[in-house]
Amino acid sequence: MEAIIYIVSTIIIFLIMMKIYKCFPYPFLMPILTTTIVLVVFILLLNIPYDEYMEGGKWIQHLLGPAVVALAYPLYNQRHLVLKYKYTILSGIVFAMLIGLFSVFAGLKLFHEEKTFILTALPKSLTTPIAMQVSETIGGVPPLTAVLVMVAGFTGALFGPVVYKLGKIDSPISRGISMGSASHGVGISRLKDFGEEDLSIGSVSMSLSIVIGAILCPIFVSLFF
Repeated sequence: MEAIIYIVSTIIIFLIMMKIYKCFPYPFLMPILTTTIVLVVFILLLNIPYDEYMEGGKWIQHLLGPAVVALAYPLYNQRHLVLKYKYTILSGIVFAMLIGLFSVFAGLKLFHEEKTFILTALPKSLTTPIAMQVSETIGGVPPLTAVLVMVAGFTGALFGPVVYKLGKIDSPISRGISMGSASHGVGISRLKDFGEEDLSIGSVSMSLSIVIGAILCPIFVSLFF
């Protein structure tokens, strides 16, 4: 019974946040962000153990897979665009992955962070299940990697559109590759505000980033650690 209550409560909170976002479409009021914050506060105030909440929350988590698969629909509609720019997309993703790895490594080294934390942070641009597996393989801490993956997603979703505006980036290819290769599903959810072309490129970029990132991360670690 408690599991059902948690599922229904989560859905109701999300729907309320959706209503608020439609009335006030500001980046910091994104439903996925505000719902997360409200749920955290709700769990802390009522002193609900995380494992107990996840008895219901895990069923929502299981929907992540079908949600990602659903991104194939706009991808199918824009398949001609993907085929036309396939080399641009592929090279852009490889470059983005390399820049992501080097920037994390250099930034954390600059602040003298421990090796374990650096290894934990390297896969932060991959989607959660893959990022945790890669983290475990290279010697990181998978649960902490999952947190950093969410931080990367929220950061891209919040500030990506701002960067596009300031940089006058109006190409669906550029927006899709950058968001898909840096902020996975959470970031891609913002691309629907720009159009189906952006969403399609973002979807294929995320998918390819998973494969490329899973290959590059262990190679990077073997070279620099």
